[in-house]
Amino acid sequence: MTNTSSAELALGSLPDLVGYHLRMAQVMVFRDFDRELSDLDVTPAIFGVLEILHQNRGLTQTRLALAIGLDRSSLVPLLDKLQKRNMVKREASTKDRRSNHLYLTAEGEHLLVEAERRVLLHEKRVLARLSKSETRQLIQLLMKLAKSGA
Repeated sequence: MTNTSSAELALGSLPDLVGYHLRMAQVMVFRDFDRELSDLDVTPAIFGVLEILHQNRGLTQTRLALAIGLDRSSLVPLLDKLQKRNMVKREASTKDRRSNHLYLTAEGEHLLVEAERRVLLHEKRVLARLSKSETRQLIQLLMKLAKSGA
């Protein structure tokens, strides 16, 4: 058996598949995100939760799960972690005891400010090879794919 470098690997049909390229881009983006924010213990999902709760005070867990594309069973442990870190607080709904409303704490707001600053640096690095027009086009195309609901 010969030893080949990754540049020489046969990839079959992968180079023709959108999903393959999306996944490879996601890996690169998530690695850079982790390098920039790991010391804050902020993942892309945590950043999404903080940003959405900042913009939507009192949002229910169900609506938050829909907004960030997580099922409730994945969201609950994430919220538990944020609550233990005193970043998020839950308040039981006065209209539906099965529902909680979510709020960022002062600590959560403070973390979000620092995370946003670093996310902008991360985005600048990740998109360095694209023009502003290409970046807008990429976002539009990704939104179009996401809305296709395939």
